[in-house]
Amino acid sequence: MRFQYDTIGERFVESKTTAAFAAADTHTLLGALDALGGVHGLDTLDLACGYGYNTRLLARGGARRAVGVDISEEMIRLARAHGVIGGDGVGALEGAVGAVRPSGAAAAAGTAGTEGTAVTETTARGAGGGTATAPAVEYVVADATKLPQMGPFDLATAVYLFNHAADRSALHAMFRSIRANLRDGGRLLAIVPNAGAYPHVDWSPYGVRIVDRVVEGDAPLLKAQFLTKPPADFEFREWSHADFAEAAVEAGFSTVGWQPNRTPPAEGARDEEYWSAYRAWPISSLMTCTA
Repeated sequence: MRFQYDTIGERFVESKTTAAFAAADTHTLLGALDALGGVHGLDTLDLACGYGYNTRLLARGGARRAVGVDISEEMIRLARAHGVIGGDGVGALEGAVGAVRPSGAAAAAGTAGTEGTAVTETTARGAGGGTATAPAVEYVVADATKLPQMGPFDLATAVYLFNHAADRSALHAMFRSIRANLRDGGRLLAIVPNAGAYPHVDWSPYGVRIVDRVVEGDAPLLKAQFLTKPPADFEFREWSHADFAEAAVEAGFSTVGWQPNRTPPAEGARDEEYWSAYRAWPISSLMTCTA
């Protein structure tokens, strides 16, 4: 599973910017960040950052430092290419979830870098053609099971990270690596899949399809597709919430909590009936941990 996102590449960006489940995840994460009082002045770490969408959200929220980490070299390449403020795809998703883009913010050019090194991007092009100072964004290729010491951080986000742990040892190592990079009292906000849906629920209307469940190893292997054109195959492990909580406690987190997935306001084809059906059995939940 390690290299699957190297292959998916731009189709992951397409899924993130068009799929309803991704809009719900972002709405949920934004609500949680608001409840914490925002990220202004915080040192933040975004794990499984993909092409950097959530890393840029943290930067635009005023984080003092925003570091995006992904094991996929291709995802980090795309993150650097999208720049600090992001391009049209990011804008499309922000419109879907109601996120507010700062005045004068537009696309910025990314900076290439080498594997295992951080690339810092600090300027964004303003609407009038000039440049405006933006918070620093760093992107790092690294394995979440053995993160280098990059902190300490006040906040870590992890959207669909833990479901890619191949076995229980790797799952626990991920939580330990994150805890080691957080200050005491720091927070972890993680979007994690809900177990037990397949084959009872069809998530196709929301942008993803589970096609098979293979019982093997420490957790069943789910074979799935992002419903892009053409569909993009991917795999992940069906860990239970109890497995996640056990790993968090073992890693030294003092509290573990859960919040239901939130959905954006009803609009157009994504009306209240559409979102009500999703909330009945959503793809994910929000896991909250305190270091």
